[in-house]
Amino acid sequence: MAVESTFSDSARAGSLRPGRAAFLVLAMCFVLALVGRGLGETFTVFLLPISETFGWPRADVVSIYSLSSLAMGLASPFVGRLFDLSGPRIVYALGLLLLGAGLSLAAFADKLWQLQVCVGFAAGLGISCLANVPSSLLLGRWFGNRLPTAMAVVYSATGAGVLTLVPLSQVLIEKFGWRGSYHFIGGGVLMLLVPLILLPWQRIVEGDIPTRMPQAESLIDEGLTLLQALRHHAFWALFSTFFFTAIGMYAIAVQVVAYLVDVGFPALQAATAWGLSGVLLVVGMLTVSWLDTLIGRRRAILCSYGLTCLGIACLWLLSRYPTVWLLGGFLVCFGSTIGSRGPLITATAINIFRGKRVGTIFGTISIGSGLGSAFGSVTGGAIHDWSHSYDLVILFALVNTLIGMIPFLTVRALR
Repeated sequence: MAVESTFSDSARAGSLRPGRAAFLVLAMCFVLALVGRGLGETFTVFLLPISETFGWPRADVVSIYSLSSLAMGLASPFVGRLFDLSGPRIVYALGLLLLGAGLSLAAFADKLWQLQVCVGFAAGLGISCLANVPSSLLLGRWFGNRLPTAMAVVYSATGAGVLTLVPLSQVLIEKFGWRGSYHFIGGGVLMLLVPLILLPWQRIVEGDIPTRMPQAESLIDEGLTLLQALRHHAFWALFSTFFFTAIGMYAIAVQVVAYLVDVGFPALQAATAWGLSGVLLVVGMLTVSWLDTLIGRRRAILCSYGLTCLGIACLWLLSRYPTVWLLGGFLVCFGSTIGSRGPLITATAINIFRGKRVGTIFGTISIGSGLGSAFGSVTGGAIHDWSHSYDLVILFALVNTLIGMIPFLTVRALR
């Protein structure tokens, strides 16, 4: 309510300083991303109780998360287009409605397809409306050449969501069961619609473009259409980076709590440990963005990939030496970098393809992340079911992570 009052006062008087207004818009984007991406990641603690309730194979249960990632990715260009046509208010309201309704209805599911529709399709569409595509487009109007730092804050909302919502969901599951937890969480999301609608959107949408437009050189024509962008090598380089990196990350992330339980950690401790990676992700986001200004974008991104690979190695060693030290190494290296490259890649894409159709173009690039997340999670589950081990899952993740960083080694536009 305090934020709403401040916004309303500024809208009436027109006297709110741009810096303060930009900060409040950033805070709003952070909270919405926290709700969307954070709740999406809570599936890691719902996986085991759902499996135990129905006795489904791991790959079948993981397909729910995979469908959510797929829906989130495939919806990105449409979310960008809806943003270009109708603005952020409609996009964010639709996101909360789909996410809240999907999770609430999941409480009544007793078949796999019902959970796939509710937690997969509906929630995935909702998360897409709340996450990085609309936030990057809106914040671009306020932060200009400081967009990478602003997006680092928004991307870190995933980590904050993991930190707060994953352990909270585990506590709710232990107290009310997975059905009661979904019903409770979904109802809470729907309640957020009221304060969202009451915000002064006219002022929020105006932005501060005149004083904050980026002054980058050698940019592609601002009149670029989607078809023209599809013919440019930078588009496919960014797409492939999103795709293969997401495969590597989500082949592991969706099963990490189950993996920690399998190697001997109690369920709540495993969920809390993965939740702590949320703090590290915030630090990792800001650190990589700081390195961008210190050593350059390409080197900062490659450093983050190196740490990710080291974290994957620690995870593999955990099955042989289940110590707190290796768990800490995994959380520090992998947890802090799982999405740390996102703000820099997002800013790169928006700077290259900026113009009236940037929402549609960036949304289409973001399909790569959704497809990769979906393919990585379901393939990781299938590999586990086939091999009855996590070793090949971890190797699969490592190979795709290395492939994901290749464009930053070879593509001139990204160097």
